[in-house]
Amino acid sequence: MAMSVFFGYHMPNFSFQEVRREHLFDHVAGLAQAAEAAGFDLVTVMDHFYQIRGVGPETEPMLEAYTTLGGLAARTTRILLGTLVTGVTYRNPALLAKMVTTLDTVSAGRAILGIGAAWNEDEHLGYGFDFPPIGRRMDRLDEALRIAKLMFTEERPSFNGRFYRIDRALNSPRPIQEGGPRILVGGIGESRTLRLVARYADISNFFPLPLDELKRKLEILEQHCETEGRDPSTILKTVMAPFRLVMNEHEARVLADRLPQDAPPLARPATPEQAAGVLRDYLAAGFQGFVFRNANLSTPELLTAAGDLKSLVD
Repeated sequence: MAMSVFFGYHMPNFSFQEVRREHLFDHVAGLAQAAEAAGFDLVTVMDHFYQIRGVGPETEPMLEAYTTLGGLAARTTRILLGTLVTGVTYRNPALLAKMVTTLDTVSAGRAILGIGAAWNEDEHLGYGFDFPPIGRRMDRLDEALRIAKLMFTEERPSFNGRFYRIDRALNSPRPIQEGGPRILVGGIGESRTLRLVARYADISNFFPLPLDELKRKLEILEQHCETEGRDPSTILKTVMAPFRLVMNEHEARVLADRLPQDAPPLARPATPEQAAGVLRDYLAAGFQGFVFRNANLSTPELLTAAGDLKSLVD
């Protein structure tokens, strides 16, 4: 799918010091534009309604995903746009397919559908959404992916599942992209999630686990692909970049001194040269792309430095 290493820029955080509320979207759009200028391939936002654990307090600002992506489509020209990832419980899947198709139209063919099983029970309770057990959410995810594929590729599809149904559903105008927007399935569950990746996804995204563990996950994905009759090379395999990019050794030392010993890999500093070495190891393991977070890349200068990594690892 990608001729060179694929870079995504993920925005899980909308808290910016000294940015007034009325200027928040302009700031977010500026970061997306900087990522595009730096050579990134994809910008994603979270599909959450509360801020999530591990990023910040739930009371921090959180923009609704698809409204934000529509705005970013009007401010960018080349970069792909999507969520990392939409929770299957948040929207009727036919409506979701319609929304992503509309984003594809607004962006002139740059939408992707990122989707997963959902996990944040607090916002389900707050918004009154059902939060069934994980097995049932996975069942819903399977049906939702089937419906999305049908609505992207057929004129008047019907489907009658256990949880969802469509009856000669219209999706007009049709997607700009031939075959519909590419589908990204998030998660690394071995028995079900990776099977759905093999069955439906064009792009996968892995958490930054130890490299040996990720290699094992890739082997399991290949096994699912064999079962599904899918060529695994047709799936773009990405992983969250396992470091926090800094500009030089001095910044790395300052940040490292502030971190607790048990800090996760995502928080650990790396200069561009160090980061390139880490990325090369993941490329050698079978990944073709990386997703960087705006908690790590919070300025146009850092985005440019991250974009320059492409030339170091291609």
